[in-house]
Amino acid sequence: MSFELKIQKYIYEQQLVEKGDRLLIACSGGMDSMGLVHFFKKFQHIFEIRLFVAHVDHMLRGETSLEDRRFVEQYCHHHNIPVFSTSIPIPQLLREEGGNSQALCRRERYAYFEEMMEKYDIDKLVTAHHADDQLESILMALTKAGTISGMKGIYAKRKFSNGTIIRPFLTVTKVEIREYLEENEGSFREDASNLKDDYTRNRFRHHVVPLLKSENRNISSHAVQFAEQLQQDDDLLKTMALERFPHIVIKNGKQSYTLKIPLFQKEPVALQRRIILILLNYLYNSYKFIQSHTLISSILNLCGTIHGSASLHLPEKFIAKRNYDEVKFEKLTDSGYENLPQQTLLVEEWTQLQNGIRLYIGEASNVVHTFGQELGKYYFNSNMVTMPISIRTRASGDRILLKGMENPKRLSRLFIDEKVPLDERERWPIVVDAKDQVLAVIGLRVNKSLSTIKQANDDKVLIIARENSNDL
Repeated sequence: MSFELKIQKYIYEQQLVEKGDRLLIACSGGMDSMGLVHFFKKFQHIFEIRLFVAHVDHMLRGETSLEDRRFVEQYCHHHNIPVFSTSIPIPQLLREEGGNSQALCRRERYAYFEEMMEKYDIDKLVTAHHADDQLESILMALTKAGTISGMKGIYAKRKFSNGTIIRPFLTVTKVEIREYLEENEGSFREDASNLKDDYTRNRFRHHVVPLLKSENRNISSHAVQFAEQLQQDDDLLKTMALERFPHIVIKNGKQSYTLKIPLFQKEPVALQRRIILILLNYLYNSYKFIQSHTLISSILNLCGTIHGSASLHLPEKFIAKRNYDEVKFEKLTDSGYENLPQQTLLVEEWTQLQNGIRLYIGEASNVVHTFGQELGKYYFNSNMVTMPISIRTRASGDRILLKGMENPKRLSRLFIDEKVPLDERERWPIVVDAKDQVLAVIGLRVNKSLSTIKQANDDKVLIIARENSNDL
């Protein structure tokens, strides 16, 4: 199948272009985007569309990037294609804001595209992502986290601004685009930064992908097929989760939701994960939190039983509190941290705390798997404490009896000595028994009745552990 026929077939199958569409092609002047301009210039009358081109000079390569802009402008003027172009001082923005240069470039570039689409009533933004880009994206996502969202790769179309982004070149490889341009005597500009290994994508492009292609030259096409099937399956499951969500999760008010555990547990795990994702989308705007595997797993664990009470501290001062058959998600105010309800620790079970911390209380003779990093294991005699043991924040007058001291030490002084920031002291987790005897200040010190070495009369153990990931 010829290059042009393959693209036309993909456009029709994916329903990317409709009669009367106004298309804005994002063109850097490089081979991929110039191939896109060349294709649509030739077929715009067949598709019955109106063509526009947009170029952004990021001002990162001085005169060279300015020449890229002039090249795109001159090409479009010669072929009577309306062109919009701008120069954005990325180096200056980096000095002012810091951060990742690629992320900043992308933000500013797409903001300009959005502005042009709204100003000129354009329906669709067209980008030149191709099959090799899809393969690289999937490999990078697998290396970074391995989430389904990342593994879905690049969509052929998605909503953007007042219209849609479409990617008609996803079905072809970079080699095919180069051959197409060469056959049609098309010109383009080379970006020298693409040859460097400074960026993650370039390292995959230069070293990983060639190795995989030596095993199977069709691997990029396989990546496109894999991503498309995964996208379709995930879209269906999301639709099903959205239908079930209002039956399982109740909105109490602003930034407060209640999840019904019995109904939640009846759903397949695949839908449970997606119901949690929907909830996290309501709570957060940050992609980092929404896609955190550790965060989702922690919430799944919290919803795994209806016995007793437990709580899980979430990012940005949110908390999930389980009380028997329901879990309440809400945002705490600063004063809310000071008034956290006292929580009884589970016996012979792990109790989840904030920042991935978990506590276990059980028989000293038991073999316990931490499934993470063990921060401390302390043995004690149950006759020295009054059960049950609880976790809470500090209260006025709290003191702890430390090893080597005759008199208990005030927690206020302990926090000062340990250089705990003032804003963290009121929400620091404290382990106490039923008589409010402080047994441990998590991460700092433990009561002298607790020992890292098992004594003859010790019959209980307190284990403090952290999950392997730092995403929480």
